Formats: sequence, C-alpha cells, structure tokens
Amino acid sequence: MPKKTFTKEFKEQAIKLVLEQGMTGKQVCQDLGVSYSALVRWVREHRQNGKDAFPGKGRLMPQDEQVRRLEREVRRLTIERDILKNFREWAGRHL
Repeated sequence: MPKKTFTKEFKEQAIKLVLEQGMTGKQVCQDLGVSYSALVRWVREHRQNGKDAFPGKGRLMPQDEQVRRLEREVRRLTIERDILKNFREWAGRHL
C-alpha cells in the first residue's frame, strides 16, 4: 500500500483545527483520515519552525540547506588544499 502524502496546506489546516479551533487531536484524525502520530509530528514541526515548517518533498529547512552548502564548500577547499600540498611536495623533489 503506497504511503499517503499530504500537502503543506492540508497539514496547516489540520494544525489550525487543533490549535485555533480547539478540536481534539483524536477528532481531527478521525475527520481527516490521518494517524495521530502524524498529526502530533506536524504540530511539533509547526511549533519548532513556524512558517518554515513543511518545506516540501526534497527540500530542506533553510538552516539545513546552509549546513549542506557549507559542507560542500569544506570538501571543495579540502581537495584544493590537498592538491596544492601534493604539488609543493612534488615540486620540492623535482625542481
């Protein structure tokens, strides 16, 4: 059975039912056909990340994207450093 996916808008509406309209999580889950654990996870992510919650499939939170970009930069600079280091060693032996 394929995994259900829900849009950002759907998740936000489900959260509003709980947080703003005072419905119980159990009732929201029954009405919308989602698991309780999913609803709890959505509410937690919404509280932690606000408007940046639910960036979408394949997308990262802004801070995670920055970490990924910086890790790529570190790898690139490490390779460049190693190339220069190896060249200096080679040049020292051959020149």
